[in-house]
Amino acid sequence: MNGKILIVEDEEKLAALLHDYLQQNGYDAHRLGSGLEVVAWVREHAPALILLDLMLPGRDGIEICKDIRTFSSVPIIMVTARIEEIDRLLGLELGADDYICKPFSPREVVARVKSVLRRAGSEQTIQAHGLVLDEPRYRATLTGNDLDLTAVEFKLLQFLVASPGRIYSRQQLMDQIYHDQRTVSDRTIDSHIKKLRKKIASVDPEAELIHSVYGVGYKFEVL
Repeated sequence: MNGKILIVEDEEKLAALLHDYLQQNGYDAHRLGSGLEVVAWVREHAPALILLDLMLPGRDGIEICKDIRTFSSVPIIMVTARIEEIDRLLGLELGADDYICKPFSPREVVARVKSVLRRAGSEQTIQAHGLVLDEPRYRATLTGNDLDLTAVEFKLLQFLVASPGRIYSRQQLMDQIYHDQRTVSDRTIDSHIKKLRKKIASVDPEAELIHSVYGVGYKFEVL
């Protein structure tokens, strides 16, 4: 699969059509029909991209987009039948990456999805649960706040975040971040993890993202 795509659309036939086209193009597509479900789903599943309808039951797309931007930089394509310029501009000003107007062809939507994902990928960033890791700059932010990580701390966090839920031993983590074969003890990894947790907690005391697995090692997961 090329990535998890969330389709937020209350028109059942249209949502099913988009779902099928995206699946056929190698994406892991998921559907939601109510605006009330979206933010919690995004927090839990960290999609690669969101197709977000403007008019939804429960909450409208603009409010949802504004909410998501407080904790995630996930690419968002706004979908609307309202073609007034103010709606388009407002959607983009709130942090949407693109918009597409109804009626549209599913092929056009797939092309837009590919384009936005390609653009996002070229920025060499990882987004997960409010974390944004900018590899070229070795910069990590949580809900928009800089974590001020050292290069080693950044590499360690990047490696863990890339495989959520996977448990890594201390030796695997050492091998990943120290490529020069230097002699490093288990305590060094423990020290880096402790500092990472402290910096994350300084930004968000409720964010328990790096977990110890007794007798094994560590994992990144939002529980």
